[in-house]
Amino acid sequence: MLDTPPTPSPMLPSRLRGLSGKVLALTIIFVMLGEILIFLPSIANFRIQWMKTRISLAEIAALAAEAAPNRELDEALRKEILMGAGVVAVSLKRGDTRQLMLSANVPEQVVEQTFDLRTGQYYATLFEALSTLVRTGDRVIKVVDHPPNMSGDLIDVAMHEAPLIKAMRNYALNILLLSVVLSLVVAAMIYAALNRVLVRPMQRLSNNMTQFGDMPEDASRIISPTQRRDEIGTAEHELHDMQTQLQGLLQQKSRLAALGLAVAKVSHDLRNMLTSAQLISDRLGDVRDPSVQRFAPKLITSLDRAIGFLNQTLQYGQAQERAPERSRLLLHDVAQEVIESNLLASPQLSLVNAVPRTLTVEADREHLNRILTNLVRNAIQAFDNSAEEANRKPRVTLSGARYGSVSEIEVSDNGPGIPFAVRDKLFEAFQTAAKPGGTGLGLAISAELVQAHGGTIAVKESSATGTVFLVCIPDAPIELAKQAVRHKATNAGSLT
Repeated sequence: MLDTPPTPSPMLPSRLRGLSGKVLALTIIFVMLGEILIFLPSIANFRIQWMKTRISLAEIAALAAEAAPNRELDEALRKEILMGAGVVAVSLKRGDTRQLMLSANVPEQVVEQTFDLRTGQYYATLFEALSTLVRTGDRVIKVVDHPPNMSGDLIDVAMHEAPLIKAMRNYALNILLLSVVLSLVVAAMIYAALNRVLVRPMQRLSNNMTQFGDMPEDASRIISPTQRRDEIGTAEHELHDMQTQLQGLLQQKSRLAALGLAVAKVSHDLRNMLTSAQLISDRLGDVRDPSVQRFAPKLITSLDRAIGFLNQTLQYGQAQERAPERSRLLLHDVAQEVIESNLLASPQLSLVNAVPRTLTVEADREHLNRILTNLVRNAIQAFDNSAEEANRKPRVTLSGARYGSVSEIEVSDNGPGIPFAVRDKLFEAFQTAAKPGGTGLGLAISAELVQAHGGTIAVKESSATGTVFLVCIPDAPIELAKQAVRHKATNAGSLT
């Protein structure tokens, strides 16, 4: 069972559920963590400074008591001095002598813990500060340190811990409030900066992709890149290029779909016309004129081929080529058929069949005829579009050779050559260098048929004095040939 993503809470605004809210939340969290890291040493330092202040006051009280006549104070004055210093007992050590300077008659055994401020151990101080902050109740503690005024070698102070706990908690509360305010201010500033620099551009990218996805054919929905030179600027330029290419492909697909529908309609009507022409051409066989007797079979064959191709197009719904049905052919005969078909359309053109009479090629006869016909007609159209046609006798030559299992066919002409601007896309659909009005499909169809045979087609050379197309068709692999033989044998057996 597939896990469905959790649905965002409808109580939260969409901005807080998005990237902006996440940036704001993370900013607050990290600023608070930073404040906590600052708070720990701060509260430990506050505790130490608070106790040192008490020690300093206790030392002054001890010196005042020592300056009294006979070093004696009445009970009320002693209590007032101890209360002002915030301690219950003070003793000084000078040399090897330790003297109790002031005392509230608190026996030594009631002191529950001693803290020595002379050690300066950082981790112990942090732990003691946190322990003091969370402690409940009151106890008497002793603090040992060097006298601030150097009135002795060592000073011991006994004091109640409750005032220290209260002071630390008040300080912690103030730090907490200050941290919250500071976190909100810093988070707002960081959020505003990140929102302007990162979040808004990312939202612009995502919104543009959503809008473009709704209607990719609309050119106005292609993103306009900004002048940024960072990663977001790179993403904007890449998205612009991708959307432009995608829109071009969609437009081409739309044109192809429209063309396919038009071809289907035209094929349907043209098939009917060709059928009528085929019936009329059958009557030409009764005409005794030698020229008519010579060209009538070729006309009938061409009409049959055209009607068959139109039927295939209508049956499939688009002009997709069938798989080639290979057989061993004499290339000279196929070339002669192509030449005789095109002589009628261009009698002023010199078409030369230079293919050796014994040269064979393993290919589909119908496909090979269409390949050579498209190449020859492409050369004829180049002559029609050339301003130099009157200065030279147009000539197209078909030649061939065989190298091992590969048959090579060359179609050369003495035309004006192929412009450099279209050479890279010469075999793509709707790319034409011939006369205006051409579909640009002839060479694309030839390339598709050649590739179906596992071969290649390329411009061997092209200049102002002519162009040579090279078609290489390899023989069918042995395994495929065996399958074709078995298939023919099976069909023959089923007919007997």
